[in-house]
Amino acid sequence: MPSSMSGCAQKIWSVRSNNHLQITTQKATIPLMKYLVSTFVILVICSCSIFAQQKDQTRLSDTLKNYSAYKRKLSFAGVLQTRYVLALDKNIDINGKNFNPDASKAVTNSFLVKRARIMVKGDINDHFSANILANLAEFNSDPTNKVLENAYIKYSLNQYFHIQAGQFRPFFGIEDVMAVDIIRTLDFSNQYYAFGKNGWQSFQTGLSVFGNVIPGGKIRYFAGTYNGNNKNQSTDDNNTKNLYARLETDLIKDFTLGLNAGTGSLASSSIGQAYGADATAKITLSKKFDILLMAEYKKGANFLAYNADKQVVRPDLTEYQMQGFYFFPTLRYNHQSRRLRAVEFSCRYEYFDENYKLASNPRQTLIPNVSLIFADDFYAALQVGVAIDRFKNQVPLTTTYSRNLGYVQLQIRF
Repeated sequence: MPSSMSGCAQKIWSVRSNNHLQITTQKATIPLMKYLVSTFVILVICSCSIFAQQKDQTRLSDTLKNYSAYKRKLSFAGVLQTRYVLALDKNIDINGKNFNPDASKAVTNSFLVKRARIMVKGDINDHFSANILANLAEFNSDPTNKVLENAYIKYSLNQYFHIQAGQFRPFFGIEDVMAVDIIRTLDFSNQYYAFGKNGWQSFQTGLSVFGNVIPGGKIRYFAGTYNGNNKNQSTDDNNTKNLYARLETDLIKDFTLGLNAGTGSLASSSIGQAYGADATAKITLSKKFDILLMAEYKKGANFLAYNADKQVVRPDLTEYQMQGFYFFPTLRYNHQSRRLRAVEFSCRYEYFDENYKLASNPRQTLIPNVSLIFADDFYAALQVGVAIDRFKNQVPLTTTYSRNLGYVQLQIRF
């Protein structure tokens, strides 16, 4: 009995010992497995991270080696401006010319397509780009020296230096700095068109540089040289190149001040100068109402009047001078509904004298206008207004004649 008990005890002990050993082994194995699994996961994550870093570095290295197509893209845009105009005075046509009804007939109201501009911009990479702008509406009349407006190549180094060459608008005032497809009233100012015809503004062929003077763009510079005989000319009409410079600052929030100066000639004229100053401001009255203010003054040589004077002995070019200013306030109501985004009430007053020293005949223009804006940033707008022109001295059977022109204008950007 004792011996059998002893055998049973040994078996029981053996089983207990084995079970104990197994349990001990399992307890020791579980932490080890956890450690091995954790180590494996960490190694996998590190490997993936290293691989990802190597991949990014490879891409970066590839980019640094070749910027040929970096940020390359092609974009299209345009503006279509159609209008209905009505002469509100007897014996005045839609172009403002006085006529004799007994001797001729004239058009006193008409539908017109004023602008049909197509813009193409190609970004070659982050430094080089090209821009082409054409106004297809100019095919309505003789398209000679018309249609093509912008055609230039631009190189952008950084915020401080951009250079462009080709046909473009020299920055010589507010209306040159503003986008060509945003027109808040009937048209550009009278002084803009007069200075453009004399080679000071509008589309010219040459070279320009511009950029920020200080970080953040609070002070900006514009300068350049160009032919000065207007757009789409095969060559310059003389050997003198026009020069211009503009300094612009908005150190005060929502207030921009600009100063302009230029020198140049046109055809056989001697060298003349032009100067200007302008200001823009935005005043927020409330969440719904803003006031936008624009004002500009310019004075410069009238090359066309000088070249047209056929006197044997004619005055010096400094006597053939034009000058003018305009004030353009706009009250904007931000309606912000789904279909009507804003309503603008504006009234531009302009005083312009095309030859104020030798043959002064100031022209005063008042254009009250209402704009219904159906899409932000003037992408869709309907405008209604009246252009009121008054001359100090009227010349019958010419456009130098006081008149009133009513208009309804629809413009779409895309």
